[in-house]
Amino acid sequence: MSTPLKRHEGLKPLSRDHHQGLLLCWKIREGLKKEVSPERIKAYASFFYKTQLIPHFAFEEKEIFPLLEEQNPLRKQAINEHQRLVALFTEDYDPEKAVTEIATALEDHIRFEERVLFQEIQHQTEEKILSEIGEKENELKTPDPDAWEDQFWQK
Repeated sequence: MSTPLKRHEGLKPLSRDHHQGLLLCWKIREGLKKEVSPERIKAYASFFYKTQLIPHFAFEEKEIFPLLEEQNPLRKQAINEHQRLVALFTEDYDPEKAVTEIATALEDHIRFEERVLFQEIQHQTEEKILSEIGEKENELKTPDPDAWEDQFWQK
């Protein structure tokens, strides 16, 4: 078993957001396994995108990514992945294909940020700056992602 990554306190709120994103991926897969209609799953994914991911992406793009140089390949990758995820959540196409692609792309993106991007940011950024970021992120208030009545993943 691999050793858990050490996360600076200032980045832990973002890691908690990432945990919620991984739960979304799990819920999508559970719904598909249980043969829940893809439209129901997509409705929840859209709710999650609007209430959780839009503010999360905006925060990362304003506060986190600028900690790396503009031409840094990790920063560029993170921005490109955000753009791809926005497209997956907002484009109108086959719901089953959409939620399947969302689950894969979102999980891959979160793993990249946690295992690679945040490690690099922790390595390059002063302690004080990371602590300030954590305080700002804690001020963001989003609805509970489980405040969705149709909890299809439990049925």
